Amino acid sequence: MGLSIVRSKTAAVQDIPDEGQAAPEPSRPSIVAPPLPAYRDELHERVLGHPTLLGDIAHAVGGPFHLMYPDRVAHNIAAFRAVFANTGVAGAVYYAKKANKAACVVRTCAKADAAMEVSSLGELTAAMAGGIRGTDLMVTGPGKSDDLLWPAIRHGALIAVDALDELERIAAVCRPDMPAWVLLRVRPPASTSRFGLTETELSSALHSIDPDGSMLLEGFSFHLSDYEVTPRATLAAALVDRCLTARTFGHPASTISIGGGFGVDYVAAADWARFTENGPDQRWFHPGAEIADFYPYHFARPGADMLTDILGTAGLSERLRNAGIRLAVEPGRALLDRAGCTVFGVRSAKARAADAADPHNTAYRFLTVDGTSFSLSEQWFGSEYLPDPVLWPHDSTGSADPHEPTPSCVGGASCLEADMVSRRRVALHRAARVGDLLVYPNTAGYQMDSNESGFHELPLPPKIVLHEQYGYLRWTLDR
Repeated sequence: MGLSIVRSKTAAVQDIPDEGQAAPEPSRPSIVAPPLPAYRDELHERVLGHPTLLGDIAHAVGGPFHLMYPDRVAHNIAAFRAVFANTGVAGAVYYAKKANKAACVVRTCAKADAAMEVSSLGELTAAMAGGIRGTDLMVTGPGKSDDLLWPAIRHGALIAVDALDELERIAAVCRPDMPAWVLLRVRPPASTSRFGLTETELSSALHSIDPDGSMLLEGFSFHLSDYEVTPRATLAAALVDRCLTARTFGHPASTISIGGGFGVDYVAAADWARFTENGPDQRWFHPGAEIADFYPYHFARPGADMLTDILGTAGLSERLRNAGIRLAVEPGRALLDRAGCTVFGVRSAKARAADAADPHNTAYRFLTVDGTSFSLSEQWFGSEYLPDPVLWPHDSTGSADPHEPTPSCVGGASCLEADMVSRRRVALHRAARVGDLLVYPNTAGYQMDSNESGFHELPLPPKIVLHEQYGYLRWTLDR
C-alpha cells in the first residue's frame, strides 16, 4: 500500500499569530495515515448537517460534551433478541453498565425490558433508580463487598461468584425468605486469568451449596477477553454439561452466561484493510508515539451477527434447546454501537515544520482542543481511537468548494505531553480554525467516561441526550 502524500500550498511555517486566524499550512509534503471514516446513521448525518445544532449545544455547554442517541440502544437490544427468537433459544440480554454511565441508557434498557450487568453498589443503585428490576440484575466482578451483596440478594439479583469466600459471605446473608441466586464463574481452560474458579474450586463449590438451602445454583458463567466465536461456543457447550451434572446434585442449573466481547464494526472493510495492510507506519503519528495494538475497528460479523455465529457453532443452539437452558449475554460496547459521539472545540492551532534530521517528523498542523484525552479512553490503554473525527462546520467560510486535506494531530487541554486526543495525523478536509468543533464518532462504548478525570479541575464533559420530537431534533442534559 502506498503512503498518502498531502502537499501544502504555502511556503511559510509558523505558529498561528492571532486567535481565530488560520495557521499557515506546512511548507513541505506530509505523510498522513489512510482515512478511516466511521459509518454514519441517518441521525448522525442529520446532526452533522444541521446548520446550528452542534454550535448551539457547544455555546450552551461552554466546553466539550458527549452526544447520546438512546434510541439506537433500543435498536441494538432488539437485534440481539431477534437472534434468540430466530434460533428458538431462550435468551436474556444484560447490558454491561460499565460501558457507559449515562442515565438515558439505563432508562432505555428499562423501557425495553432488558436486563443489566453491574459490578458495584453505585452501578446497582443507578440501575434500579433508572427502572431496572432487581430480578433483572446480574452482579459480577471480583471481591464483591458486603454492601453490594446484601442489596443484590435482597432484590433477587443473579450473582456471578468469582471466589469461594464469596459463597461463604453470601451464605451468611441469604435466608429462606430471601434466597440468593448464584452463577459460578468458570476460569477458561489453560487460562492464567485472575478471574473465575478453577476445576478444584468448582468441585468444592458444587458440593458445598445445599440444593435444599437458601442459596440456589442457577448455573455457570465465563468471560473471554478476545472477540473469537469458536472459543465462546466451545466453552458454552462445556457449561451445558456442567449444568446437567449440577442438576444431578439437585440444583436448578438453568442459565449460562457467556459474558460480552461482541465486536463492533466502526469502519468499512476496505478502509481498515488499507490502514492495516502495511501499517501502522510510525510516520503517520505525532513524534514519539509508538502504538502497536489497536482495537479491531472492522468486524465482518459484529454484535448480534456474532451471537448468531456463536449459536451456530458446535451445535450450541440445539444443545441449549434440548437441555432447557437459558443463554445470557452481557454486551456493552455492542449495545452502544452508533449511540453517541464526543465533541471538542478547537482552542488553538499551530503549524509544525518538518525536521530534516528526523525522517518521522514531517510537516503537519497541531490542534489543541478544550477537553482532554481522558474522554477518549482508548488513548489511555497505550492505544489510539482510530475512527476519523469530523470537522464542523464543514466549511466555516460558507463555501461548498472542497479543500485540500490538511494533516492534523490533536492534543488535549492539559499540561501533559501524553495528553493526545489524536496522535495520528488525520487528514481533515480543511485547516481547522479556533472555534470549530471536532466530532469523534461512535464513542458511546467505553470511550466517553471509563477514564474521565477532573484533572486540572476541568469540568467533566456533560452528556447531552438527543431525541426527535414534532419532526425536529431536541436535546436535553442527561440526568
